[in-house]
Amino acid sequence: MSNAITVTVPHDLGVEWAKARVSEQLTKMQREYIDKVAHSEVSWEGDVATVRVKALGQAASAQITVLKDLLRIDIQLPWLLAALSGAVQQVISRNANEALRIGQSKNDSSAERKTP
Repeated sequence: MSNAITVTVPHDLGVEWAKARVSEQLTKMQREYIDKVAHSEVSWEGDVATVRVKALGQAASAQITVLKDLLRIDIQLPWLLAALSGAVQQVISRNANEALRIGQSKNDSSAERKTP
């Protein structure tokens, strides 16, 4: 038995820009949490990233679907971590918003923005 969480984050970046931002954020999170997880894996199939994480003897997974104007993040937590679902949802939402924040618009000519 698991606990499902869905987070949606609107954006106006288009698929390619949003996908590049999500990819950068996932890499950043893997570096930042490397000492806290036993294993993490990210794989892409088209515009959908599948993320698998093992920590504290538990495995969690997520699918991040990148649409032209929305990210849909579906997370499956094992029942032992279900009590943390509210906190997990907040962290995921914050990280997704952070990933899309710099140069929020695809028409933004910010110097910080990178080409996908």
